[in-house]
Amino acid sequence: MGKMKILQVNKLYYPEIGGIEKTLQQISEGLNDAVDLKVLVCQKKGRGAVEKLNGVEVHRSGSLGVAASVPVSFPFLWDLRRMSKDRDVIQYHLPFPLGDLGCLLSGYRGKVVAYWHSDVVKQKKWMVLYKPIMKRFLQRTDVILVGAEGILEGSRYLKPYREKCKVVPFAVTDDILHAGGDYLARYSYQKEKKSINFLFIGRLVYYKGCSVLLEAFAGLGGEATLTIIGEGSLKEELRQQAEVYKIADRVFFKGHVSDSEMKRCMEEADVFVLPSVERSEAFGLVQLEAMAYGMPVINTSLPSGVPEVSIHGETGLTVAPGSVGELTAAMEWMVAHPQERVEMGKAARKRLEERYTQEIMVDKIKKIYEGLCKGSS
Repeated sequence: MGKMKILQVNKLYYPEIGGIEKTLQQISEGLNDAVDLKVLVCQKKGRGAVEKLNGVEVHRSGSLGVAASVPVSFPFLWDLRRMSKDRDVIQYHLPFPLGDLGCLLSGYRGKVVAYWHSDVVKQKKWMVLYKPIMKRFLQRTDVILVGAEGILEGSRYLKPYREKCKVVPFAVTDDILHAGGDYLARYSYQKEKKSINFLFIGRLVYYKGCSVLLEAFAGLGGEATLTIIGEGSLKEELRQQAEVYKIADRVFFKGHVSDSEMKRCMEEADVFVLPSVERSEAFGLVQLEAMAYGMPVINTSLPSGVPEVSIHGETGLTVAPGSVGELTAAMEWMVAHPQERVEMGKAARKRLEERYTQEIMVDKIKKIYEGLCKGSS
């Protein structure tokens, strides 16, 4: 038997930035030498193109633009039909309504894998149109992958398909895993400074809970600092909130930063905070990046994969979404318990190495492909 022929399908691909795009890139680059792999995505806007990125063959279908977070791409439907003909397995990354539709129209009879990254949460009005297509697509799949048990349990749509769901945890990139390991090998977990630095990384949008974070931090007092990395529609509103709470001198809005600056901020931080308030936060990949640097995590008990990544009382603390009081108390605990904080950071790094590496994720997916192909041979 020759190499398995695999097609990965998603809305977009690197250098577009996002959790789904990052996971797709990890899978594609990780599998590329072991299988005959191609990637089909869309342009955000513009004519179609084919290119090689880090050895991966990427086909980008032409698009008129993006509407409701979905590329408007008629060529995608034709490209999918054409490229699917000789593939043993096609893996779709969801949510991507155009991908669901394309699969059903393609005439493809091989094995179909779906990686369910999250439910559609924000575009609820579109679900009236999309839900029947999604239901038929999920019925068509042979395997549905989820990044965490909490994503399956918290989903409004996956319960009828539980028997075909498999948990394949998302992973930290090899670059960040090794960078964090190198830093810890040089400096261990001890940091020579008087004050504790909390770190947030993410888009400054409603579901990330940054307004709650600022209010909680304002109640902390002392010499602690807070670094916020990211851009978004709420940036100026959050700056004003920091001024009102009289903490602007201890809150540092970094905006978009370079890779080297991101690395420096990771090295200088003591605790990572993910204060998300809506299950739009399905997993929180950035938690893994913090854990790579031996940081404990404060996260929230969302009905998603978020609290499954960093465990309350073991690798960090988990608080109720939107609870200013609980978040302040968790931050105060981190300040008052430096040794326990360090031990949590060590446990976080260990958990990452045991469950959330790119090698582990890619190996699990490859074995699932092999099982599907063996079953069809």
